[in-house]
Amino acid sequence: MNRISLPEHFRIAVIDDEPIACREIRRGLASDLYDIQTFGTGEAALEEMARDPFDLVLCDLRLPSMSGFDVLKSIRAGHPGTEVIVITGYGSVDTAIEAIQAGAFHFVSKPVKMGELKSLVSRALEKIKLSREKEILKRSLFYHSRQQYLIGHSPAIQEVLALVKKVCSLNCNVLIHGESGTGKELVARALHFLGSRKESPFMAFNCGGFSEDLIANELFGHEKGAYTGAVETKIGLLESANKGTLFLDEIGIMPMSMQIKLLRFLQERTLIRVGGTKQIPLDVRIIAAGNQDLKKAVEKNQLREDLFYRLNVVQITLPPLRDRKEDISLLIHHFLKKYNLQFGKSVIRIDPEVEEILSQYPFPGNVRELENIVERAVALTDRDVMTIRDLPGDLLSLSIGSLKQEQWPSLEEHIKNYIRKVLIKTNYNRGETARILNMTRTTLWRKLKELSLEKNLK
Repeated sequence: MNRISLPEHFRIAVIDDEPIACREIRRGLASDLYDIQTFGTGEAALEEMARDPFDLVLCDLRLPSMSGFDVLKSIRAGHPGTEVIVITGYGSVDTAIEAIQAGAFHFVSKPVKMGELKSLVSRALEKIKLSREKEILKRSLFYHSRQQYLIGHSPAIQEVLALVKKVCSLNCNVLIHGESGTGKELVARALHFLGSRKESPFMAFNCGGFSEDLIANELFGHEKGAYTGAVETKIGLLESANKGTLFLDEIGIMPMSMQIKLLRFLQERTLIRVGGTKQIPLDVRIIAAGNQDLKKAVEKNQLREDLFYRLNVVQITLPPLRDRKEDISLLIHHFLKKYNLQFGKSVIRIDPEVEEILSQYPFPGNVRELENIVERAVALTDRDVMTIRDLPGDLLSLSIGSLKQEQWPSLEEHIKNYIRKVLIKTNYNRGETARILNMTRTTLWRKLKELSLEKNLK
């Protein structure tokens, strides 16, 4: 299997209160592949790490004020992806064991032998690369196992697909509009995983039904002690999505005070955690969505106009399923495969009557509702064919009630359609058709002549 290609550039911190030691290590490790920074105290290094984490830290255990062990523990707690090599002037076995138990990658003794240090650095960075590859593979497998592709051959959905491909790699905010169940998060995921941020996190949050405090806590995180019960620092979704994408659904009903905070983040690209004072720079692409007309929300003062235009750099409008009915059959078969696999079933056929009913139904819940109908049918049936008996009991009455009066078929058309289906079922066998319809062959022949269905009889 081919290895995943990752950037070979690494950030390395050297922490030692002796300037000459920092200088010698920096000179000895000098490489175009390494960005090496030196610090005289653990506090200074950790402050820089809060802004931009290091991949590898080389830390002397004996430091003023904050010890090397304290630095190690802080890195392990706040930056689990960073490896630490400790430097000790004692070289005792007990010290080495204690450091490794605390989470150090390895240790070196002073005076530092540059050949030994280079070998350890190389091994530590190789571990980091492997860990990143594993995480990317894991995320990729998760994505592909969960991914439901945008399906359809209708002009409406093909237009959406073309727009997604055009803007997926652009570093701009996107606003998705569509009714509930049309697949807004699906489009957001496609924009992320088809674009240049695909190897970074994709986070999603629904802005509806939450208080201002809860939304602030979820998006911006909080510092330890920010409020009663905040026993430790929490990273919010914006920080978690750094270098990646944050999808904000139902943006039109976000509390106005939170809209101001979000606008400030979009303008400055920095955030302050709840209860904190430090500004944290971030690189996050925002994709927002709503199932209402967001321009009307602006007119009603439910959505800030300046926030709307910040988010609406590119707008993607998803068509409702009733406007792309040519995709219904394709979607039904897609969901059949999905739930056959999930439930261990083998429903391989769909009764034409089912497709006819579903093609007439207006689907107020759109694709999500269609998926639910197919999932229910596959879960409950014990046959290899999906029939009208597998549809929800109220679906027929709903679909008939939704038809306009001029669309209602006449009784003669109902009879003609029913007889045609029986003919197809019997491969146009007159005797078998008469038996199923419980009429004589003569009566059947007259009815077929009357309805112009006598062709192809056997």
